[in-house]
Amino acid sequence: MAHKIDNQTEEEKREILRRYRHLLKTASPFLKDGDAKLIKKAFKTAADGHIEMRRKTGEPYIYHPIAVAQIVVGEINLGPTAIAAALLHDVVEDTEVTIEEIEREFGEKIAKIVDGVTKISSTDVNDFEFDRNISQQAENFRKMLLTLSDDVRVIMVKIADRLHNMRTLDSMARHKQLKIASETIYIYAPLAHRLGLYKIKSELEDLYLKYTHQEAYRDIAQKLNETKVKRDAFIEDFIAPLRASITSAGFKARILGRPKSIYSIWSKMKVQNIPFEKVYDLFAIRIIIDVDYENEKPDCWRVYSLVTDSYNPNPDRLRDWISTPRANGYESLHTTVMGPDGKWVEVQIRTERMDEIAEKGFAAHWKYKEQGKNGKKSSKKNGKRSDNSGLDAWLSLIRDLREKSQNGELTATEFINDFRQNFFEKEVFVFTPKGELLTLANGATALDFAFHVHTEIGYRCLGAKVNQKLVPLNYQLTNGDQVEIITSKKQKPSADWLRFVQTSKAKAGIKDYLKGQKEITVNKGLNILKKKLADLGLTYNETLLDQIKIFLELKKSYDLLHAIGKGYITPQHINKFKGWKKKRDEEQKRMAEAPQKEAVGKKKSKIETLFIGGESQIEYTLAKCCNPLPGDDVFGFITIHDGIKIHRTDCPQMVKAMAQHGDRIIRAQWKSQRESAFLAILKVKGTDRIGLVKDVTQVISGDLQVNIKSLNIGLTDEGIFEGTIKVFVYDTQHLEMLKEELMQVEGIVGTKRCDTDE
Repeated sequence: MAHKIDNQTEEEKREILRRYRHLLKTASPFLKDGDAKLIKKAFKTAADGHIEMRRKTGEPYIYHPIAVAQIVVGEINLGPTAIAAALLHDVVEDTEVTIEEIEREFGEKIAKIVDGVTKISSTDVNDFEFDRNISQQAENFRKMLLTLSDDVRVIMVKIADRLHNMRTLDSMARHKQLKIASETIYIYAPLAHRLGLYKIKSELEDLYLKYTHQEAYRDIAQKLNETKVKRDAFIEDFIAPLRASITSAGFKARILGRPKSIYSIWSKMKVQNIPFEKVYDLFAIRIIIDVDYENEKPDCWRVYSLVTDSYNPNPDRLRDWISTPRANGYESLHTTVMGPDGKWVEVQIRTERMDEIAEKGFAAHWKYKEQGKNGKKSSKKNGKRSDNSGLDAWLSLIRDLREKSQNGELTATEFINDFRQNFFEKEVFVFTPKGELLTLANGATALDFAFHVHTEIGYRCLGAKVNQKLVPLNYQLTNGDQVEIITSKKQKPSADWLRFVQTSKAKAGIKDYLKGQKEITVNKGLNILKKKLADLGLTYNETLLDQIKIFLELKKSYDLLHAIGKGYITPQHINKFKGWKKKRDEEQKRMAEAPQKEAVGKKKSKIETLFIGGESQIEYTLAKCCNPLPGDDVFGFITIHDGIKIHRTDCPQMVKAMAQHGDRIIRAQWKSQRESAFLAILKVKGTDRIGLVKDVTQVISGDLQVNIKSLNIGLTDEGIFEGTIKVFVYDTQHLEMLKEELMQVEGIVGTKRCDTDE
């Protein structure tokens, strides 16, 4: 966010010029006649527009658009149109310049990109029907993503903008950091991954961790630094025989040892519930060979053979992304081999072309695709491998969502959720009866496959044959399945289908059908209701419809008419309504004549252990989804019906809410006191023995004087136990002390704090 200041100093002007010249130098390989002039014009417009503005860091605001443009060209490899749009991306939002002026001065393409990344103004938001559930952030995401279907550079410029904002997030207030970081992990990091921008995706994930799980980030970063020398020595020993054999075979190759990102290490620790010391694959070896385009596939497999001559492979960990590239264009051959000291090591084998696409994503893919059109590269490999990276199909699905969004069939939040589900999930590769390869979302069912082929086939889908065997509609497909759909003219979609389909195309098709059937039923119900009211001497109108709805305790008039059409609500119910209406009218008349009394509502009890937004007397409740304790890093979230809820910053349930409703985040900080005890849940596991439970309760209740709410221990046939202990503690330090003491009990091998006891 920018704010106005006095004009820049001479030193700042020189620094601005230096950064601009560096940008031009980086862009020079991409520029043709007139491009430099276009970029200069865009720079001057941005510099003039932002001349009195500074960022929260105190720097001149123009540093930001220059940095975004530098990322666009230097890290994403986009050309002059995107560079100019990046320089101009904030002028419409933060200055008096209009989008019409941008189009007039720079053309329609640049104007569309700038418009796509420009946030919706508060005036525009006020034009929406007022609803506290509407999220301005979701509306902004929807606007940006809908523009993406016209020009993918919109999202690339926005990702560059977000990357620079994340790199400079230190200057923001804590609640703003949580909002921006949550948006990043919820939308922008997955988008970067989907577009093949793996390096940017990893950095965005690491920065998210840095600002939301600060202690975990610092701990992993410190341990990575402490083990660097030992790790580098291991990598060099591992690479040495590979380098010798690959060179002897006549390949020109680069062999790199790259550490895994902090976020990926943290994720593995969390999923597997292991400490840093037990994460063995802290790095991956990448072999990048320089070979002719036509020989890429056989040469990669030749190098794979050389690798497995030196090290034994794990047959279950072979991933062939060359024969079947990922939907974002990623191509590589992955294997895991047993290295020195009995450690598994991931090895990635790819060509220089594949590596550039892996680093630069679709931008690099387009470059090679254009070369194919110019005759420098073949558009197919070995007669089978197409250069289509899946972008066209991806954008086509976005256009389908756009149509539904514009027709009012999807709210902004529904649009975002559908978008994420369709484009950020892992994929499963399946075949049609004729051998055509199709890509569906991971977890897709036979019914999803039917809708993917055609909506009408989905409607009539009775079952399927998968690998020549009959399976039900909800059968989950796996890689390599060959699917044949069985249809029947008598089959009709059911609301139950929505429980197991995964793709938005299937869900939308089922909903459209059910909606059409419901409209028929609603019209039938309306005719029945009008006739019955006429029989009772009442004239149908909207007010009367609302009264019947209230009488029957229904939320929507639509539901009322549907229930009448279905026969769930009969004419006898309407007979009872007439008597209720008469009594209600009399009561309302009596109340209107009586003196008004002020309603006294129940107040929530205050828990004065937190400062909320700097105040200590604000009411709140502790969220049950993450069970925060004093000492946890927390924030407040303003709910629609339940006031302020306090969550831990690492609460997995709140990432989506913070990303879509960041304006409801409020700063929260614990007071320094030990007056209240808080419920904490511990999972413990170990080997069973006589007296174990007694020793555990002695440590908790006797030694540490901690109150136990409940203790539940379950045994397996192998003599292993897992248990859940609910205790009341003062803060996180108190809880850590309890965990340490429990680990001293003979037989206990692990303790873990849990958000819930599920």
